Amino acid sequence: MLVGYARVSTVDQVAGLEAQERDLRATGCTKLFTERVSSVAQREGLAGALDYVRDEADTLVVTRLDRLARSTADLLGIIATLERKGVALRILDFGGQAVDTKSPSGRLIVTMFGAVAQFERELLLVRQREGIVKAKADGKYQGRQPTARRKAPLVRELHAAGFCASEIAAKCAIGRSSVYRLLAEAGAS
Repeated sequence: MLVGYARVSTVDQVAGLEAQERDLRATGCTKLFTERVSSVAQREGLAGALDYVRDEADTLVVTRLDRLARSTADLLGIIATLERKGVALRILDFGGQAVDTKSPSGRLIVTMFGAVAQFERELLLVRQREGIVKAKADGKYQGRQPTARRKAPLVRELHAAGFCASEIAAKCAIGRSSVYRLLAEAGAS
């Protein structure tokens, strides 16, 4: 049985999820597990798919490697789980071709490309951090402005009007602890 797994990182990526579902169905997947969650979050859909596949008659199918794993270690862990059950992994778009872990060469290719993908991601993060440092040095990057601090005058005004911390937090769309912190900084009780 072909079991499909599709994932997008945010709830806004509807078209991406629909495209993955379409491709998985076109491949012959009769059971689909889908989710809208970042790869670093708890992936209930993936856990369900890994639990659902049983033996060598099953193959877990994904459209691309980045929809499945967040790192080489994560990928190897997923592959190990599948191998313990005798289940193969098929990646539909792997550099323009499909790859299946049923063969030794397929397992090698998936592992190598997983390592390269993780390496590229880490390089991107290094370049991003370097760019932020340079932008800060040039005075072009300030970072995100603290949300609660911008609302300090409103927080003080609502407090003076007799609103409790929970009500102020709700009206200002900030946390209650932020309300308490801002009031303490202002010397209010």
